[in-house]
Amino acid sequence: MADDFMLDTDDLERRMDGAHASLRVEFGTLRTGRGSASMVDPIMVDAYGAMTPLNQVATVNVPEPRMVTINVWDKGLVGKVEKAIRESGLGINPQLNGTIIMLPIPELNEERRRSLTKVAGQYAESAKVSIRNIRRDGMDQIKKAKNDGISEDDQKFWEGAVQELTDKAITAIDKALEVKQQEIMQV
Repeated sequence: MADDFMLDTDDLERRMDGAHASLRVEFGTLRTGRGSASMVDPIMVDAYGAMTPLNQVATVNVPEPRMVTINVWDKGLVGKVEKAIRESGLGINPQLNGTIIMLPIPELNEERRRSLTKVAGQYAESAKVSIRNIRRDGMDQIKKAKNDGISEDDQKFWEGAVQELTDKAITAIDKALEVKQQEIMQV
């Protein structure tokens, strides 16, 4: 009987939290005028015949707020790492010092700050789409249960629960976006 229908709201909430966590990772890759080890995470290096994440061929450190250092473990890869950084679109000019590559973080100009806030907005919108897809999955489960015979009251209860989770997740994304945009625009 469908009266014992229980929607797994914990699963929906976990999936929504995953979308938010993914957004935080994407926000970490945006340059804000101060150095961060996560800003080089998406960079892939052609190492030993395969594309390898930068953090698997070097140690990334942030010794001061406006400097990122990359200590390449294999001297033969220094040139390839430097090339990967130049081609990454970070807008940073690497400086070589033996096996250490220094990335001085320049001040962001107003135009670059505005474009980065737009990118952050796109990341947030993508996360919201993920949240809405999870909401749709939950609502589809409720509709299926309604066809199987749950009461209209139960249907309304579960729809309200899913909507409440969705609203909470969207609000969290909006707050994260606002914080990131303020961080980017801060001079």
